[in-house]
Amino acid sequence: MTAVDASNAHGGGKAGPSGQVHRWRAFSLLAVAYFMTAVDMLIVNVALPTISRKLHFAQADLQWVVTAYALTFGGFLLLGGRAADLLGRRRVFTAGLALLTAASLACALATSGIFLIIMRGVQGLGAAMVLPAALSIVMNMFTEGAERNKALGLWGAIGASGATVGVLAGGALTRYAGWPYIFYLNVVVGGAALLLTRRVVPESRFEGARRHYDPLGAITVTGALVIVVYAISQAPSVGWTAARTLALFALAAVLLAVFVAIEARAQAPLLPLRLFRLKTLAGSNAVGFLLGASFYGYIFIGTLYMQQVLGYSAMNTGLAWLAVGLTGVVLAGPAQMLVTRTSIRVVMAAGLTLTGAGILWAAQAPAHGSFWADLAGPFFLTGTVTWIFIPVSIGALVGVTERDAGVASGLIDSSQQLGGAIGIAIASTVTATRTRDLHTQGHAITDALTGGLHTALWVCGLIALAAVPIAFLLIRRTDITQSTTTHTTTTQQSQLPEPAPAD
Repeated sequence: MTAVDASNAHGGGKAGPSGQVHRWRAFSLLAVAYFMTAVDMLIVNVALPTISRKLHFAQADLQWVVTAYALTFGGFLLLGGRAADLLGRRRVFTAGLALLTAASLACALATSGIFLIIMRGVQGLGAAMVLPAALSIVMNMFTEGAERNKALGLWGAIGASGATVGVLAGGALTRYAGWPYIFYLNVVVGGAALLLTRRVVPESRFEGARRHYDPLGAITVTGALVIVVYAISQAPSVGWTAARTLALFALAAVLLAVFVAIEARAQAPLLPLRLFRLKTLAGSNAVGFLLGASFYGYIFIGTLYMQQVLGYSAMNTGLAWLAVGLTGVVLAGPAQMLVTRTSIRVVMAAGLTLTGAGILWAAQAPAHGSFWADLAGPFFLTGTVTWIFIPVSIGALVGVTERDAGVASGLIDSSQQLGGAIGIAIASTVTATRTRDLHTQGHAITDALTGGLHTALWVCGLIALAAVPIAFLLIRRTDITQSTTTHTTTTQQSQLPEPAPAD
């Protein structure tokens, strides 16, 4: 049974042109839900100063409003993908969307910082159910090759623009309605999507599999990552070589080792280690992790620079980031065509090089800079991040069978989200450490803060550039060619009423 047939067997589209229309209609609804999860990562960024005043947040704790979402999102994506494969992808998608919508309402009604952080974590848990289910439905609706590349190209463009559109939407809503409305937006969109899901989205699951899950795997890997982020965020105040910091890193390492041991022995592992035999999948996930660390850290630090150094309002900050999002949308079409006609690693490496260069360019902006003189060029250049998101999304699913569709879909997004959480923590820590050192040396606070932000941007830019050799070493064009050939052969054979001899 082909991927599309498997989808149709559980309520998917019809054959022929009408099926094509049905698939793209379902894709549109799934893309809206994906856009919600992408926007939620950074929609709070420009509202952080306002939230800090209203809910009495300490400056050092602000990053947790972003990272609480990213950690539960990334940590439970694999479990969400596994559940989608076994329980039904539309069923898990619907449940996750309901949880995400309810948690968004709770965030909007929050009256304390602790409650907001907890609800942001619950939002991330809902998104961890929505995203892998949605992407695996897309994967099973479209045949591997040009058709799926087109769908995943659009999917990658949505992911690339979601973060910057989130910053713009956050700025507009904070300025004209108030910070709670950045969460009320999800309530409206999520509620509408819930009403349409059953009528539009086909159900699919991996038949014949026993329902085994791996919650201990999800708990250990998420716990390890929470400890890592906490250790990084606290290191400037307690010291990088302090016993407490080293103990936290050691505990995180133990939990990660336990996670690997669990996955190696589990009957139904959360993360089947055999997937990493696919070098293109492994390489795409490695690049995805570094991409998240670099790009999300860049947006976090860039937003702080515009608001705390240049004095931009939330609205003006959001409008400034629109330059990145619009460039990404414009470049999405060419990226998809180049991936199909050339090589995903070439497009990926080009995107990484240009994005890294753009971030390093932004690190030159002075304390009294302006948008057109100092930020516009870097922002337009980093819009080439679309050229990373699209090939990463395609490469992470190359050679993946229907059995592992949900896990592989969750894995790539988990890599990006966890990379983002750790990247933001590192960027925030580098900024705080460098700012404190410069201020101690006698620099004015504005100059010291600018210097700290510059150092963090250098780190983000170098992380992006470090991913270039990984793309060339691990991602192979032959993997994509062999996967496409194998998939085409399997599809042709499955359409025959009985085995037929080769021509």
